[in-house]
Amino acid sequence: MVQLVGSLRRELAESLSTCKVLVVGAGGIGCELLKNLVLTGFKNIEVIDLDTIDVSNLNRQFLFQKKHVGKSKAQVAKESALQFCPSANITAYHDSIMNPDYNVEFFRKFMLVMNALDNRAARNHVNRMCLAADIPLIESGTAGYLGQVTVIKKGMTECYECQPKPTQKTFPGCTIRNTPSEPIHCIVWAKYLFNLLNTYSSRIHNIVSRERHFRSGQLFGEEDADQEVSPDTADPEAAWNPEDTAARATASEKDGDIKRVSTKEWARSTGYDSVKLFNKLFKDDIMYLLTMDKLWKKRKAPIPLDWQQLENMRPQEESPASGLKDQQVLGVWGYCQLFQHSVETLRLQLQEKGEGSELVWDKDDPPAMDFVTAAANLRMHIFSMNMKSRFDVKSMAGNIIPAIATTNAVIAGLIVLEGLKILSGELESCRTIFLNKCPNLRKKLLVPCILDPPSANCYVCASKPEVTVKLNVQKTTVLSLQDRILKERFGMVAPDVQIEDGKGTILISSEEGETEANNNKFLGDFGIRNGSRLQADDFLQDYTLLINVLHTEELERDVEFEVVGEAPDKAPPPQNNQEEVNSITNGNKDSAQPSTSSKGELSSHHFHLCLFPILDSVSCHAWPLNEAVNLTSAKINKEQTSPNLHNFMNLWREIKLDVQ
Repeated sequence: MVQLVGSLRRELAESLSTCKVLVVGAGGIGCELLKNLVLTGFKNIEVIDLDTIDVSNLNRQFLFQKKHVGKSKAQVAKESALQFCPSANITAYHDSIMNPDYNVEFFRKFMLVMNALDNRAARNHVNRMCLAADIPLIESGTAGYLGQVTVIKKGMTECYECQPKPTQKTFPGCTIRNTPSEPIHCIVWAKYLFNLLNTYSSRIHNIVSRERHFRSGQLFGEEDADQEVSPDTADPEAAWNPEDTAARATASEKDGDIKRVSTKEWARSTGYDSVKLFNKLFKDDIMYLLTMDKLWKKRKAPIPLDWQQLENMRPQEESPASGLKDQQVLGVWGYCQLFQHSVETLRLQLQEKGEGSELVWDKDDPPAMDFVTAAANLRMHIFSMNMKSRFDVKSMAGNIIPAIATTNAVIAGLIVLEGLKILSGELESCRTIFLNKCPNLRKKLLVPCILDPPSANCYVCASKPEVTVKLNVQKTTVLSLQDRILKERFGMVAPDVQIEDGKGTILISSEEGETEANNNKFLGDFGIRNGSRLQADDFLQDYTLLINVLHTEELERDVEFEVVGEAPDKAPPPQNNQEEVNSITNGNKDSAQPSTSSKGELSSHHFHLCLFPILDSVSCHAWPLNEAVNLTSAKINKEQTSPNLHNFMNLWREIKLDVQ
């Protein structure tokens, strides 16, 4: 007869009280998960999170209260969870899981790792650490009404990186600076602009108003050379003559007194005068853009704004707008006033911080959000776009994905259920489970799918990970290889790279100072050419990747490299004579069957193909939802998959409308 402790078998209950688990993330899912774990009977838990509690977290991260704002999420989550079960042993780390202190040996002391993360870099890292330590990982994510849970076990299932993930959406610099065509372009520009008044200086100089300042900088935060905001004079589409343009730009420049200083420096010298800033950004720079004739042959030309003219034409009395304040769209003069007020407020904040200080943009900081809202909307008006409410701008500027407490609660519960299967020795009964907004054809919101085996082409969990990277060896620097390719694209933390040239030439060393002299040299300077092979090792992740170099001079503009050695996006081979199966009941071993049938049911592979990468990208703030829909549709058409996938697409379209 089976002996029970509560609702669990005695053997399982005893296992829970002795096993040690790691929870990575103490946010929306993490709070629910920590509570579930202690109430289920887990006694030894370690939780890690680098973040601190913000007011915006309080509506769904219920372990936190207003008095906790500014404190460590991990520490407060521990203290709150202990109130449910004071006998639990919980260790909290206010730190990044990517810190080298949390090495493979650290991971090996756990029986189970549970991810409750919201960014891809950390997910990739934990995935590799669990593979290296051979520890089961339960991965999860939510986005609005949608959610997913899956189990990853080395050698048995796909790892997190087996399926290609869509890359983060970026915009060419010339689009942001010269030819914005969508509101998001203007919002990105405004966020770049925020960093332009970088360092406060008590030295305020008079400046001749006719001085031109074409170089960009950032206003209130840390300066970044990649975040230019002034007109891009190197835009190849413009094909203009700078000398001719400068002569025609404005009457104030006829004397040739064109002083090229950074906007940061210029703005500081004006005392952050909001009117001068306004005319520089929304009048002078726009007039300068108009001189690039070729840009406007097939586009509607922008219309400059002049503060004095707008002030003279301002309405005497503006009727109060209806609806919530954040959801109102102001008029042009309303955004002019908001711009002026926000600049003055931010200037005072900088002055209070003192010499050498800077501000960090935060979507929850009212003056910073006012500045971006005003600047973005004025630019939208100039380029003939419909202006947006503060709520809409905040959603796009902060990459906000709707977070619903109920979704987090459901997913956290599913994580624990999958964990109980693993600790019961029933790994084969674990499933990838998708939470949908609407019931599927079988009237189920939860759709479990059998776990897929590892991909033979995965560049992480394959027996010998290998990729081919297409790049220009005469233009790609060693630093770009390290930061853009190895760290950003392939998720390494501290890579060491040697050239397979028979000499074992060290190109990159993770030891500080050893190879810094190589950073600005091109790969071709080291004899790397078409067909060369590089071996990249990350000893923290216990991970080795072989890179085949494919030299090319035909990459598209603004593309530094292409990865051509990934697993192809192909549908699984047809399975003949497959018996129709019953629906899966989550957690019921007897009824657990593959979710693929001869009558067009969705396979786990198709769910991974169409939803898991999409949901992950949306949940980690990397990809607009409408692009997720477009990609899924394209894959359906390309692969000619089962008709029921079109029902799946209809669901995505409904979600898109609801979320947006």
